[in-house]
Amino acid sequence: MSDDALKPPAPWYRQFWPWFVLAIPAFTIVFCLFMITVAVRTQGSMVSDDYYRDGLAINMELAKDHKAADMGLDGHVAFNDQGARITLTRHSQPASFDFLILNLSHPTLSERDRRLQFQPTGDGHYEVRLAQPLEGRWYMDLRGPDNSWRLKGEAALPSDVALPLEPATQG
Repeated sequence: MSDDALKPPAPWYRQFWPWFVLAIPAFTIVFCLFMITVAVRTQGSMVSDDYYRDGLAINMELAKDHKAADMGLDGHVAFNDQGARITLTRHSQPASFDFLILNLSHPTLSERDRRLQFQPTGDGHYEVRLAQPLEGRWYMDLRGPDNSWRLKGEAALPSDVALPLEPATQG
C-alpha cells in the first residue's frame, strides 16, 4: 500500500468543488444587488405610470392635428449652422402668426430636447438663431402661439434639404 492511500482526505473547505458550487449563487446575489441599485438610482424617463392620463393627452394632441389639417397648414423647415428657417403656408398662401414654437425631441435622450421660438420675417417665413448646430435624429413638433394646432415631422441633421412639417395622419 502506498502512503497516499492511507492519508485522510482534506477537509471540505480545502476542496475545489464546494467553492465552485457556492460561487454561482454568490455571484448571482451580488449581480442582483447591483441591478436593484441601478434600477432604484436611475429614472426611466420613457416609462409612464399613468396610462389613462397619457391616453387622454394623446386624444387632445390628435385634435390639434385635425385642426391643422382643417386650417390647411403645411410647412418646411431648413437648418444650417447658424439657425433655422420655417416656411409656413395656409391653403397654399403664406401663413401669418406672431411666433411659432418648434419642439425638437431626441428619440432616446430627453435631456437633449430643444424648444425653439421662431420670429416672423414676413411672407410666411420664420427664423431663429441657434447657439450651436444640431446633429442627429430629431422628432419635430411645430405649434402656433395659441397651441391649438400642431404639425409634425422628423429630421436627420445636418440636412441640406428643407424638411416637411405636416399634420399627423392616422391610418
